[in-house]
Amino acid sequence: MRISHAAGGSSAWRDWTAGTRVVVRRRLSAEETRRSGKRSTDVIGLVVTSDTSGVTLRRDPARPSAPGAGTEVRIEAEEIEATRVLPPRPERRPPRRSD
Repeated sequence: MRISHAAGGSSAWRDWTAGTRVVVRRRLSAEETRRSGKRSTDVIGLVVTSDTSGVTLRRDPARPSAPGAGTEVRIEAEEIEATRVLPPRPERRPPRRSD
């Protein structure tokens, strides 16, 4: 597993093309940390745009019915802690026939 860390001037995420499936570890704000007790969260999605100020993803959760599925989220550059390019989601298998 190869993870790119945003610290230290890494800019690989700035070169992502639209449609690339990725996971971004986002640092939570002080308020979000206080409410959740967590310091960061992972966002899995497809790249909509990527530039020097951050990245916009369309959420791509494992379950299409998950809350927020398909919504766009903007992650600012200073919030990005780590990134990873993911393979395309595998196609769903058809349901098994019961005989």
